[in-house]
Amino acid sequence: MSRSLNQDLVFAFPGALGTRTGGYAYDRRVIVELGTLGWTVDPLPLGDGFPFPSPAVKAAAEDRLSALSDDTRVVIDGLAFGVLDAWAEREARRLRITALVHHPLALESGLGEEDRVRFQRTEERALCFAARVIVTSPMTARDLTARFGVAADRITVACPGTDPGPISPGDGDPPHILSIGTLTPRKGHDVLLAALQRVEDLAWTVTIVGSSALAPDTALALRGQCLDLGLGDRVVFAGDCLDTRPLLASADLFALASRYEGYGMAFAEALSQGVPIVSCRAGAIPEVVPEDAGILVPVDDPEAFAGALRCLLSDKGRRARMAQAARRAGAALPSWQVTTATIARTLEAPS
Repeated sequence: MSRSLNQDLVFAFPGALGTRTGGYAYDRRVIVELGTLGWTVDPLPLGDGFPFPSPAVKAAAEDRLSALSDDTRVVIDGLAFGVLDAWAEREARRLRITALVHHPLALESGLGEEDRVRFQRTEERALCFAARVIVTSPMTARDLTARFGVAADRITVACPGTDPGPISPGDGDPPHILSIGTLTPRKGHDVLLAALQRVEDLAWTVTIVGSSALAPDTALALRGQCLDLGLGDRVVFAGDCLDTRPLLASADLFALASRYEGYGMAFAEALSQGVPIVSCRAGAIPEVVPEDAGILVPVDDPEAFAGALRCLLSDKGRRARMAQAARRAGAALPSWQVTTATIARTLEAPS
């Protein structure tokens, strides 16, 4: 395929691109799909620790970005860009900066008030200097306009795509509950475990998929909580998983008690394989999960979460109807090719 100069791109990201989170999965896939559209994408690692980088890591990241030649088109993942406000102000006039915001840093769970206020200030300032902003959900677009002052016409929504996977038959005996999310406070696995203890009289098994590397103290506490609740023989912590589609094909329910989601790729993947959902009315989850495909309860309410689990575990007919609704919703989700085409059009637009 022929390529023009306006299809050169630097894609800057914090940490390791192979990290098993939804945000990194989005970045990896967009880089690959842009390549299939004829773009030359140069990945640029910015170092570890973001959004709490050491002074040395932050300075090195700024130096790498400042070494880019004039008029370079660069996409910067928001996990780093949100704290690179001073750099963005210095370089915005000579670089073509696009910020990719999965969700605002200040809305991460578990932050102290000082960090929340600081992230609000630095990300708002950084976004002022981005020529374009790409977000992964309509809710995040609204948040950036309402809370960060980003004009709506500077924002492009490019929801994550999904890959085809086998439809779950929903015939587990006992029902298999699947939860996919890194073992971090925001994913609410502590609430899920507390809810499971309240329905231990019912038949079920649970698999929790997610890395423990990002918050090892949280991961250790979750394993301890599981044992303390007497659930150790019914709950499996499976760690990282490169391809969750076989697990989703075996699931009767998807359950994740997230405290916030900028989009929630795992929810979309569950819908695409016909798995009904129990989760929380948090962030963009209500926009992703239709009312007839899942039950959403308040955040941090183990009793309500347990009630939703009990409802679907004990009523196979309702579970089957929600599975059908999940399949319909999943069929309407965008492919990665559609998502990346939207991003490409944004990057090609005149500044």
